[in-house]
Amino acid sequence: MGAKVRYYCRVKALTIAVDGYASCGKSTLAKDLASALGYQYIDSGAMYRAVTWYLLQHRLEAEEGENLQRALSDIAIDFVTQSGETVLLLNGKEPGLALRSKEVNRMVSPVSALHSVRIAMVERQRAFATRAGLTMDGRDIGTYVFPEAELKIFVQSRPEIRAARRLAELRKAGELQWTLEEVLANLRERDTMDSNRDFAPLRRADDAVDLDNSDLNREEQLAWALELALARGAVRP
Repeated sequence: MGAKVRYYCRVKALTIAVDGYASCGKSTLAKDLASALGYQYIDSGAMYRAVTWYLLQHRLEAEEGENLQRALSDIAIDFVTQSGETVLLLNGKEPGLALRSKEVNRMVSPVSALHSVRIAMVERQRAFATRAGLTMDGRDIGTYVFPEAELKIFVQSRPEIRAARRLAELRKAGELQWTLEEVLANLRERDTMDSNRDFAPLRRADDAVDLDNSDLNREEQLAWALELALARGAVRP
């Protein structure tokens, strides 16, 4: 069910960081919050998926070296709005649901853990902050990308709920071979890798506000986040 939102004006442009584990609903929250506030929405996870998909398409190994450096220099990522939706463009083209393929799901955490990939994507993510108002979701947004963000939200939900959400996404993408048990195992593996990587691991920022959305619908979590945004500088028209 889509969230019913209204637009807000603001005293100043805020940077809002939404972090959390895979499939906890952070992208939906960040996207809805940006829409309600008239902000730019950036899906940092999609950026790492785009790099992973590019490496797979060009049959490149997920390892440091000259090939990776050349690939990163050849990759241009931007976000545009099409029919009210934020869409990632990779070298001017939309990869679409290919970013949610089983191959990308399997490789995105190892690729994201590469130091060169992390540095390149963080540099590009920070460049988006020059735009008026920004919400960005990921795993290290409030701790590493934007440690000075005015609002940081750390999202969690129960593992079985996360797995069901991801399974629905995969089926929408045409990936019908996954079972709920396989999805849950994949999420747990990604959680472990994301939380234990050497560079900019997934962790809660000390000044983040916690949100467990296990039993909240889309509208309820948006209303909760909007109240926080209002307290940090957004005002009702």
